[in-house]
Amino acid sequence: MDIRQLEYFMEVAKQLNFTKAASTLHISQPSLSKTIKNMEDTLGVPLFYRSAKQLELTDAGKALLTNAKTVIDAFNNLTSELTDVVNLKKGEVRIGIPPIIGAAFFSTIISQYIESYPGIQVTLTEVGSKKIKDGVDEGTLDIGLICNLPIQKGSFETIKLLKDPLMLIVHHEHQLASKPFITFKEIESEPFIQYRHDFSLHDSIMEECARHGFYPHIVCESSQKDFMIEMVEAKLGVALLPSKICANIINENIVSIPIEDHPVNLELGMIWKKNKYLPFAVREFIEICEKHPL
Repeated sequence: MDIRQLEYFMEVAKQLNFTKAASTLHISQPSLSKTIKNMEDTLGVPLFYRSAKQLELTDAGKALLTNAKTVIDAFNNLTSELTDVVNLKKGEVRIGIPPIIGAAFFSTIISQYIESYPGIQVTLTEVGSKKIKDGVDEGTLDIGLICNLPIQKGSFETIKLLKDPLMLIVHHEHQLASKPFITFKEIESEPFIQYRHDFSLHDSIMEECARHGFYPHIVCESSQKDFMIEMVEAKLGVALLPSKICANIINENIVSIPIEDHPVNLELGMIWKKNKYLPFAVREFIEICEKHPL
């Protein structure tokens, strides 16, 4: 049994369909079926229940799937390490970033990294936190930025990068625009542009509102900071954004106001897969982030 056979078996186990698995693997279905049959003959046990309606893993198939993933991960770690040795300082870093973060927080570090390692490609993917965690766990992302650590650390290594207070943004003609700072209680009656429910900042803001004895009048929810800023510019409501984002808003119609005592912060952390070999490119990126916090 070889690595190729294990990879074929894992794809069939994932799809539970020979046709779909063969298409993903870019081989013919008869060839894939023959490979699985040869594996079953070698092991002396069936790996799949086959019926007219569906394909299902046997107990032996489930046991093989668990061990096959370990073997393939170890093989990939070995090949990645050898690639590092042969192609020192070349490669790619794939980073998942939540939509509300964008490159604003990361631009200085990314520029410094690219300047130090011009042969390494940095790929940024803007997706939600759940997809970031899944991507890091499955290996489609090397590193993920997650708002409001801690998270379940079972599968991940984590470091904290940033704690940034939220500020209120309002239209410059708004009654609060001239104030040097505001309290949460002062936005009780304001139409509010809130983060979507799947953003950790949504819950943090709602908890702070509840602590001040009110439920905000939410006129819309968004994951895009630019859209939130446009809504405020259109006088449709007020919004809360991290101070680093507020500092980069170039719009004479928008005023940013500090919140007294900074009751809510954006806490940004970095995660990567535990017990997985990290290529040179990824290790260096993590090290730069640790040495130069945002």
